[in-house]
Amino acid sequence: MKYKRISFGQGKGSITHNNRNFIANNVDRNRIANNVTFISKPIGEVYEELFGGAVTRYNARQKRNDRKIHGTYYEHLFHCKPSNSVLTASDKRKSFYEDVVQIGKMEDSGYGTEDFQLVADCLTEYMNGFQARNPNFHVFNAVLHMDEATPHLHIDYIPIGHYKRGMDIQNGIAQALKEMGYGDGKQAIARWREKEVEVLNEICRRHGIEPLPPEKSRGTLEVAEYKEQRRKAEHLAVENEKSQSELDELNEELKTATEKKVKIVEIDSIETKKSRFSRNKISLSTEDFQNLSDLAKKQVAGVKQTKKLKSENVELLKKVTDLEVQVKFLIAELDKYKQPAHCSREQLKKSAEKVSELEQLKSKYRKALEFINSRALATEFEIYKNHSVRKTELE
Repeated sequence: MKYKRISFGQGKGSITHNNRNFIANNVDRNRIANNVTFISKPIGEVYEELFGGAVTRYNARQKRNDRKIHGTYYEHLFHCKPSNSVLTASDKRKSFYEDVVQIGKMEDSGYGTEDFQLVADCLTEYMNGFQARNPNFHVFNAVLHMDEATPHLHIDYIPIGHYKRGMDIQNGIAQALKEMGYGDGKQAIARWREKEVEVLNEICRRHGIEPLPPEKSRGTLEVAEYKEQRRKAEHLAVENEKSQSELDELNEELKTATEKKVKIVEIDSIETKKSRFSRNKISLSTEDFQNLSDLAKKQVAGVKQTKKLKSENVELLKKVTDLEVQVKFLIAELDKYKQPAHCSREQLKKSAEKVSELEQLKSKYRKALEFINSRALATEFEIYKNHSVRKTELE
């Protein structure tokens, strides 16, 4: 079984680029002829085909001329002639949507590798069933690029929804998803993407490829799993905020302690005189006596504060050391996932979770180190850390 990463993401939406009317620098001109065009129709013609009748029916119901749609539906939405690039209307509708689908990477499926044609065949099979699976996504342009580093699909479609108010047929992705059975709300597109990725996964498995989860998509997660991952992320964010709050509080205490620190040089500036009434006593001016009294009080407060800060510094160094240990432990634990041949799907999912956890810990550890360095505690940290390591070894 071969393991390959699946990529299923939203494209920029440039028909000119997809159809090679414009040739970018990463395109091998000698291989352009190998590209596979499944369908290519001008977007203006497609809009008229899809919505022209709906515009006519809508206008026929209007008694006032100012409520009628003048010109084409495309011009009505986007206030310009049809464009080969994605446009967004004032109500946030897009002129079309694009998905880019790829199996594998340049290293394992790129041009010159033994799997180059294999992944192209999988993508072709996936594309051949796309329109039937998604009747409300009208595909007007779809190309399999074989002239770049790795084979990949550009699928461009217009979402079609049916409505009781306004035009009876409109460009509407939310309604299109609902009519195809993916429900309402923000998760509808995630549920659709999840289903499409699973279709692609099954095609890959039939061709001897075990797909890895998409890198930039949550499409392979169940809604419940996604919510759980979201909950964990929010929990980590709260913990990070709490840690940052603790660091800020300690920072403020250090600042306060610094301001309260007694300046010994001020004591040296106090003038003393021998007492006229006792050779063992000295006399001070009232002002100097008050200054010395204040300094003594500050000294006592400073000693207490220093003891408190030393204790808190030790606690801080312990927390940072524990963070470093956790980071190293996670890195070591991830080594077991490096050999794909020994990985189950559950292990791969667990690995992705561990990587996410590792990134959170690394971020938290970096912030802690920055704080330690800003407080000139770097040396103390190394001493504490080395002491902790030796203590662990002895135990």
